[in-house]
Amino acid sequence: MPVTRLPQELLTGSFTDLAARDLGVTRKRQRQPEVAIPSRGIRVPFGGAGGPAASLRAYTELDSKSVLTHHSGGRIWECALPAWMQEDWRIHIARERNGSKPRRRNVVGHRLTFKAGEVVMHDGVRVTSPARTWLDLASLITVDDLIAAGDSLVCAHGPDFPRPKDGLCTVAELRRMVGAHPGMRGMKTARLALTEIRVGADSPQETRMRLVLARSGYGEPVLNYVIRNTWGQPAVWPDAAYPEQRIAFQYDGGHHADPLQISSDVRRQALTQRLGWREVRVYKEDLDGDKPFLLDKVRAATMPSAERQTTARTYT
Repeated sequence: MPVTRLPQELLTGSFTDLAARDLGVTRKRQRQPEVAIPSRGIRVPFGGAGGPAASLRAYTELDSKSVLTHHSGGRIWECALPAWMQEDWRIHIARERNGSKPRRRNVVGHRLTFKAGEVVMHDGVRVTSPARTWLDLASLITVDDLIAAGDSLVCAHGPDFPRPKDGLCTVAELRRMVGAHPGMRGMKTARLALTEIRVGADSPQETRMRLVLARSGYGEPVLNYVIRNTWGQPAVWPDAAYPEQRIAFQYDGGHHADPLQISSDVRRQALTQRLGWREVRVYKEDLDGDKPFLLDKVRAATMPSAERQTTARTYT
């Protein structure tokens, strides 16, 4: 006998046993092979079309006092998380401090104090706000990882960019969040990270690149810089720039190995040079070690032309 299809409403993400029964789906049908049961009363259809919020929706539908936090909040906000945290798929759920700690399989329970505005509804789930999520992560990750997380939340691009973007929160909101919870765990990490969060880094590696430059003798690069053509129109959007030296930094991640991307990168580099700028292409390996090779690339780019040619002949 063929198995009846689940109602469309249940295919977008996780759902509760009660929600399924309200739609006429028996418990026996809920236990068929294409439905996972990660925890008591929660069902997840394999191949569901929803994103992170949809996959976690049932956890807050089960309990009106539960809030998704920490790693789980970071995933919902698509916050930059360190690799070890991305691989930890436990669900982080909190209740108010005067309640009991959530306890169920595959769940890390917390008891926290929330101020007004720190818990929001997003895509049908209760989750800590972007700024509060960032602050909760401060007790778990390093300063540099927290800077990358903050950069990802405040990242914004103006109307001169091909894809304008608004940040999920502002640096000012992060600062107010730190001020509102002076006694929280991780506060020292949060305060240190806060001084180095900037608007405009699109990825953790771009943050690493910026920090390497900012902490060197070359100084902090400018983010969200637009190189314009002779008619004043936006032409090139470097990941970071030293405008006075006319140096543009472009971080090349894994997707830059795609043939179409390679062709686009070559055209961008040629245009950058025609506009009188030098492009420094940066790879992951350039950021490693106590003396990152990126600094050698900057030194070469800032040499006077004659000295740069002499150095090139020496290396060849």
